[in-house]
Amino acid sequence: MSTSSGVGDASDDLGAWRACPGEARDEALRLRSHWARVQTRWRDLKAGPLAFLQYRSALVGFWIVVFWIAIAVLAPVLAPHRPNAIVGKFNQAPSLVHLMGTDNLGRDVLSRLMFGSQPILTLAPLAVLCASIVGITLGLVAGYFGGILDDVLMRLLDATMAFPTLLLYMIIIAAVGPSRLNVILAITVGGFPGVARLVRSLVLDVRNREYVHAARLRGESALYIMFREILPNCLGPVIIDACLRVGYAAFAIGTLGFLGLGLPPPNPDWGRMVADGRIWMITAPWIAIFPALAISSLVVGLNLFADGVNAASRHF
Repeated sequence: MSTSSGVGDASDDLGAWRACPGEARDEALRLRSHWARVQTRWRDLKAGPLAFLQYRSALVGFWIVVFWIAIAVLAPVLAPHRPNAIVGKFNQAPSLVHLMGTDNLGRDVLSRLMFGSQPILTLAPLAVLCASIVGITLGLVAGYFGGILDDVLMRLLDATMAFPTLLLYMIIIAAVGPSRLNVILAITVGGFPGVARLVRSLVLDVRNREYVHAARLRGESALYIMFREILPNCLGPVIIDACLRVGYAAFAIGTLGFLGLGLPPPNPDWGRMVADGRIWMITAPWIAIFPALAISSLVVGLNLFADGVNAASRHF
């Protein structure tokens, strides 16, 4: 009974379809074709660039990062007050008026937390980008040319990496002064040697491939071969390494702010907010706890996301 009913319904649909005007039928076909392309594209993305979505931890990290990016972008709209405005009594506990309380100067902690997400989410990727550019260039040169040039560059990089990273940051910023640009400079100097060594190891393998020899036989320049033939085939591990470094850079920026070597006051800086609130941990713990949780959640989110990208890359 149900089968005959289903056949009848299908026949009715087919009859209605044939009875449609030509333009409506063509539009329906275009919509079906477009939807099929969208589904195919989504499957390709999930199998390729978005393969990390298959990992639950990576998905959690992705949404944590998206949350903080949204907070940073919408801070001027969502924040109840300006970051440096004195809006109440000092050390006022969280309430409906001030959801995260006020700090020791009477500034709204929630507003400063929202605006403080902007520098850390801007400086960390920029610093990693600068470190990657310098490291990729040096790694390509050292790996492609080899010989004495490779030995000299590697020994200089080894000497730089011999310094404890945090100590190197402190020396650089103490010498040039705390500012946004100098924070980027310090993290770049501390990060590019590792990128250079990674790229060099990849180039040593790729430079002997057949397509590189073919480029040499065509008479291509060394610059062309390095950046058009070798680099594209080394980018996978470099991108994964950069994703991991963004988390380290965010933590380093928070640490420098805590030590007073980050953004100069009165700029909202999560690390400095923790440092300012540590002396009030008994009477007003919210001053330090909320920015500390913000730093932790952002770094954990970035690391989970990078781990997912790394795990997904192993299948390709």
